[in-house]
Amino acid sequence: MRSSEWLLRSYSAGFGRLMYDTCLAIKNGDREYSQLFVQLSLFTFEVEVQNGQLYGLTGAWFPAGVTVTCFTIYNCHCSFELVENVPYDLPFEINSTAAKPLYQAWMKLLDLAQERIHVASYYWSLTGKDINVNDSSSKQGEDILKRFERLLAENVSVYVAASMPTLASNSTDLELLEEKGAHVKKVDFGHLTGGVLHSKFWIVDMKHIYIGSKWQRNPWRWLFLGCLAKDLWKTFTTYWDLGHANATIPFPWPHNYSTHINKHQPLEVEFNGILTKAYFSASPPAFCPEGRTHDLFAIISIISEAQKFVYVSVMEYFPTSRFLHPERYWPAIDNALRRAAFNYRVQIRLLVSCWTHSDPAMLYYLRSLRALNNPHAHISVDVKLFVVPVLNHTNIPHGRLLFHFIGTSNWSEDYFINTAGVGLIIKQNSTNQQRRQLPIQEQLKNLFERDWNSKYAVNLEDVQGNTCI
Repeated sequence: MRSSEWLLRSYSAGFGRLMYDTCLAIKNGDREYSQLFVQLSLFTFEVEVQNGQLYGLTGAWFPAGVTVTCFTIYNCHCSFELVENVPYDLPFEINSTAAKPLYQAWMKLLDLAQERIHVASYYWSLTGKDINVNDSSSKQGEDILKRFERLLAENVSVYVAASMPTLASNSTDLELLEEKGAHVKKVDFGHLTGGVLHSKFWIVDMKHIYIGSKWQRNPWRWLFLGCLAKDLWKTFTTYWDLGHANATIPFPWPHNYSTHINKHQPLEVEFNGILTKAYFSASPPAFCPEGRTHDLFAIISIISEAQKFVYVSVMEYFPTSRFLHPERYWPAIDNALRRAAFNYRVQIRLLVSCWTHSDPAMLYYLRSLRALNNPHAHISVDVKLFVVPVLNHTNIPHGRLLFHFIGTSNWSEDYFINTAGVGLIIKQNSTNQQRRQLPIQEQLKNLFERDWNSKYAVNLEDVQGNTCI
């Protein structure tokens, strides 16, 4: 794993134009830098070279006597791995597609930790006693919690930003870690935005990243390791720095929270040897400093750019608000899907979780979307419900997959206007012929189709009445 930033030169600039020969690139084999940046005090500018001179986005004239640091970003090499946690009472067909177990991936990340771990989470509920359940499924969560304790004993710093209010009112996980030396901040999103901190991610040693779903005994999926850690850390700091009493959201955010990596300028990296363009998005808009792409804009852009299909796996789907009173109609994503299906004949597949706590009103909206399906006109809109068997515990899929968007938000208005979430957008064009590695979206597609074709996926038209269980 290489750092993506290579220091070129730091010096005191004279008045006038910054010349290219003062920022001679460090040569490393035959690789050329993909982007060149100039840092002026607290501000960083991407620059372009024209006629031997550097031109910044805000102009190339710098005052005398300031310290200028030139650095470049090379095409760094990262590894990306999909992981999932399939409940033990949810068996799939033998030899069906599968990703690495989440427990193994988490333990691996914790084993890699040497200095510090940053965690953004809605809430923690890793033990059975949190929910008054004596169940063997709690063992892995309890192992994870004990591993965090050992890391704290080994002087690894742990920083946790969690939501306030929280659903895990009986959980003592964070209090236990705090007693062991963890730094914990409860971010009052109820006061700040009227929502919650719904993001779930880790940053380990500013090198490795996990993006996933709920911090409970049976989380669902996604793991990412790579060069974007520092950019995700900027989103973490927007939570962490407001984790105090009477905090207010700055407007605008100071420049050190801004990013140059976004939809219009994705970072070019190699994931598993495949050239990739990637960036993080975030919600809500108030927590998107300058340069950060908003989740909703990223999702709608991806849908509008689709040429063949859009496959979506999501916990809830509502073209309305959910927690505002009175509720209001919000068709942003619903319209984007309909437009793609009708105008461009893009195949739409929507796999939505259905469990004991699902709001039956969701079925009306899903049936409305499904009604657009018209095979004779080559309009393909299909909806299935992923119904999970309920024994003595509840497990639901929380993944959000849209072609090459991985996010942490459910799909209703509240999750985009007042709730904190993150998304990872990935674009790859080819396979790695040497490793025979599938592009990430192909791996995601295989997992989606496994779920779609499984016995747990029920056709919407086969559901009678207003409940799916």
